Amino acid sequence: MMTASQPDSTGHFGPYGGRFVPEVLMAPLEELELAYREASADPEFQAELANLLHHYAGRPTPLYYCKRLTETLGGAKIYLKREDLLHTGAHKINNAIGQALLAKRMGKKRIIAETGAGQHGVATATVCALFGLECIIYMGEEDMRRQRLNVFRMRLLGATVVGVKNGTRTLKDAISEAMRDWVTNVHTTHYLLGSALGAHPYPMMVRDFHKCMGIEARADILQMEGRLPDTVIACVGGGSNAIGIFHAFIPDEGVKLVGVEAGGRSLQLGEHAARFEGGTPGVLHGAYTYMLQTPDGQAAVTHSVSAGLDYVLIGPEHAMLHDQGRAEYTSCNDADALTAAQTLARTEGIIPALESAHAVSEAIARAPSEPGKVYIVNLSGRGDKDTDIYRENLPELDAADSNPTTF
Repeated sequence: MMTASQPDSTGHFGPYGGRFVPEVLMAPLEELELAYREASADPEFQAELANLLHHYAGRPTPLYYCKRLTETLGGAKIYLKREDLLHTGAHKINNAIGQALLAKRMGKKRIIAETGAGQHGVATATVCALFGLECIIYMGEEDMRRQRLNVFRMRLLGATVVGVKNGTRTLKDAISEAMRDWVTNVHTTHYLLGSALGAHPYPMMVRDFHKCMGIEARADILQMEGRLPDTVIACVGGGSNAIGIFHAFIPDEGVKLVGVEAGGRSLQLGEHAARFEGGTPGVLHGAYTYMLQTPDGQAAVTHSVSAGLDYVLIGPEHAMLHDQGRAEYTSCNDADALTAAQTLARTEGIIPALESAHAVSEAIARAPSEPGKVYIVNLSGRGDKDTDIYRENLPELDAADSNPTTF
């Protein structure tokens, strides 16, 4: 039986991961790893984390059976892990609370972070307000345009939002700017990285702060169905929500794990962000993993209707699970994600984040041909933040005489 994956002593998941950073960042990464391992073994730290996750963030989140969606599709039973019900509206708060507690433990009073769709930025700004920490968020200007509501929320919470004008002005460039800041301010600053990627120990640490999703979902489905699910589906940008829910199921070889990347407008390079659709291993942002590259080895331009999935590389643990065949990775294009969001909204009264809509789309596509099967879909965030993008892409719903189809 396969066991849940752990990195080796150098931070590698198989060949992937590691620490590929400037020398000046080696010491803070080692300090962070030591602090994390000590905190993991400290009952007081774990009790404070558990208390905040429950009383402040709202854990555990429910596992919800989509009765109408299931009946409409006429196949597999579909359950949603309702991370959208957490404080701030997405799974990102789990990791933000954990890392903020670590920063306090290390005496770091200045927090920097990157954000794409803005949910990690909002979560970081939230915990900084809670703990009285200085907060600087780097965000690509294109993402700031697409996610104006989240930019306002971060500023309302007291964060400084720094627009990044370089490159494609999206998540890749925001991470690069955050790392430049960290190099300059290592003694006073903690980089609160938002996904299961980057240099060790971040992929392990972020995964561990999110593995509560899988632990809860596994226990709930056993109680509700009397057995494990056949398939667990999650969208994959950097990979935090997916690895968080996958982790508890990795030893259960009968459970299929499906990660859904952003298929964008097409699978031509520059039109999508599906790293396993033409990507190759390379080094970026501190780790060796699958990434989309140009023929001369430069990071490729990416696209997704979802700002949170528009990222050039994938977390190293996902790269290992892909190569092992333990997890299957597919992609969903922009149009199908938008259609899935409408379908879920009109059958269950739940508007998903556009990231999560990619996972919902995969469930909708598979379910009709698998009657008797049980799916869990990680609904990693709610769709409030994407209202402007939905309006831009679904103009017919914004018209005065709109008469939406019912299901």
